[in-house]
Amino acid sequence: MRAAELFAGCGGMALGMARAGFDHALMAEYDRDAVGTVHHNRDRGLEHIAHWPMELTDVRDIDWAAHRGQIEVISGGPPCQPFGIGGKKAGHEDRRDMWPEAIRAIRETGPKGFLFENVRNLAGPRFAPYLDWIKQHLRHPQDERRDGEGFHEHRERLRASSKPPKYEVIAQVVNAADYGAPQIRFRVLIFGLATSLGVAPSLMTPTHSRDRLLWDQFVTGDYWRRHGIAPRAPVLERDRARVAWLRASEREPEGLPWVTVRDTLADLGGPTGRDNHVFQPGARIYKGHTGSPLDLPAKALKAGDHGVPGGENMMVLDDGSVRYFTLREAARLVGLPDDFAFPRSWSESMRQLGNAVPAQLSEAAARWLDEMIRSGDVDPVGQAVA
Repeated sequence: MRAAELFAGCGGMALGMARAGFDHALMAEYDRDAVGTVHHNRDRGLEHIAHWPMELTDVRDIDWAAHRGQIEVISGGPPCQPFGIGGKKAGHEDRRDMWPEAIRAIRETGPKGFLFENVRNLAGPRFAPYLDWIKQHLRHPQDERRDGEGFHEHRERLRASSKPPKYEVIAQVVNAADYGAPQIRFRVLIFGLATSLGVAPSLMTPTHSRDRLLWDQFVTGDYWRRHGIAPRAPVLERDRARVAWLRASEREPEGLPWVTVRDTLADLGGPTGRDNHVFQPGARIYKGHTGSPLDLPAKALKAGDHGVPGGENMMVLDDGSVRYFTLREAARLVGLPDDFAFPRSWSESMRQLGNAVPAQLSEAAARWLDEMIRSGDVDPVGQAVA
């Protein structure tokens, strides 16, 4: 299916979409460094990326009407800073809020479906009303705000509308680790399907679990044998009770285990000084800044450099010492291939990686969306699907 990607960043979400079979007809990103990273890899002919139509573009300048009928799916992650845990949390009053532009893209192109993502905080108490407005407006994208109408008033008018919705929309909070990403990264996913498809969108089903990881580590010991190391104690105190329960239940959890940092980096070896696998000095532990253990998925990478709170951008080695993830290691955590290169500095590249949607999660979500669309009987203009 032909797709458009908004707020593409360095390509984490787009790569997952491409791996799921979507063909990008348009890709837009406002950040010059992120576009430079994608162009660098496109020019090197990387799989899936070699033909990306990535442009340095302000989405507010896109004439979506010119693409109507040509794009079947729209995806993207509107800037999350207005809704993040840090910062001013200004939400819809933040000039960086691009949700109205995402909705305009849906209104003017009329795709079969869409997939948007954002920070978990968007679903929290502070911003829940705005998330509801986003969902209601996506259901009725043609019903725009009137002059002087606030989003609260617009939301209530949309909720009371007697017009048939153009899209069925659901939002789901997910953990990327539950879909094979080696990161504990919570996000809100918003799925939409054209009502003319006759399909109600459904929530994604996790494929990986913490319980299965604990089972492999502390019940069967398969995890330690696979890595050729002696068994360790559970990293987190709360896991000890869970391990005892799993042993007592004698019931093997379904699905796959969470993917750990050790799993992801096992064959990479230490920093070599080449191919973005370069040691970055300065990592240290202090209160609240402890890094990612090897035998769990990593903490969510953050869009910062040395001062990131929580130590999300560093790892704890077997001897208890810490060091920053190299760019190559961080790229693996995001699901980018080993030939994906970063032409910018470590701090700038880590910012891009911290903003990136893990490709493992976006691929799982894209396949989920693709399956739902293909299960429909008709397309948005009422023609039978071949």
